[in-house]
Amino acid sequence: MDEVKQSFLDQIREVENQLERTKELFESTQNPEMKKLISKELTSLEDQKDGLQKTIENMEIQEQSKKKEKSRQTQTIPNEAVLEVRAGTGGDEAGLFALDLYRMYVNYAQKKGWKLKQLFYSENTAGGIKTAIASIKGTVAYQLLKNESGVHRVQRVPATESAGRIHTSTATVAILPKLKKIELNIKEDELKTDFFRAGGHGGQNVNKVSTAVRIKHKPTGIVVGCQEERSQLKNREKAMEILTAKIYELMREQKVNKISEVRASQVGTGDRSEKIRTYNFPQDRITDHRINESWYNIEDILAGNLDSILDKTKTLGA
Repeated sequence: MDEVKQSFLDQIREVENQLERTKELFESTQNPEMKKLISKELTSLEDQKDGLQKTIENMEIQEQSKKKEKSRQTQTIPNEAVLEVRAGTGGDEAGLFALDLYRMYVNYAQKKGWKLKQLFYSENTAGGIKTAIASIKGTVAYQLLKNESGVHRVQRVPATESAGRIHTSTATVAILPKLKKIELNIKEDELKTDFFRAGGHGGQNVNKVSTAVRIKHKPTGIVVGCQEERSQLKNREKAMEILTAKIYELMREQKVNKISEVRASQVGTGDRSEKIRTYNFPQDRITDHRINESWYNIEDILAGNLDSILDKTKTLGA
């Protein structure tokens, strides 16, 4: 663009030089017919100059427009996302399925070379998870994962099922964009904050003091947590960032301008009927109900080989 623009600027300077010489010729000429011809030449040169200047102005407008669009895309499609996986309906089996999903995304992030940082991890008594939250940072991480948000359903025979019956359980997944600082007026009296000791895998304590934080936004029912840091203050700050992002996403989805207008999120209920995808183990099949597509080899996909699914779902909501 700079080279093209410079070429037009050079042409303008050349036309200006011609204009200066032609004006001198006009002033020094006494012949009326010659003056008439020179006057036409002056008009033509002025028109050339105006045309070149307008071309440069249009180029600058287009350049500014592209810069604004690039800036907008950088803000709205960030390279950092927050992953949240929660057990839904189905008791212990729901927690084990939630763990399978969480590991799937962790493995996928590793395969993509993204940086994943666990922020919160809560186990159930069967070794599954109640809630797991992690930040993911990498090229187009949010853009690739955003359509994973929703209720995931599993149909399989649990390890504890002696009669061999197939059980149906669910887990909810939320993928939140981590945007530049969002300013929302979240009132303190609408928050319920609990501090507790951060528990590690197997129930071991990560630290000896109550630094882990869980925050509930009472009007919407949204609950978030963070236990990564060893400071209550830092964990609360990160938890508030996640809470703000979740409320912001709900406001955007529901097209409202005030927090007071936000309706409680439905995805968090984990109802079996609110499914976006079903993992059918007896038939070794995964079906995405939004696009009516199926894939086979569940174990391979749960190992983090998600590209075949994400390629098909990436245009959802675009």
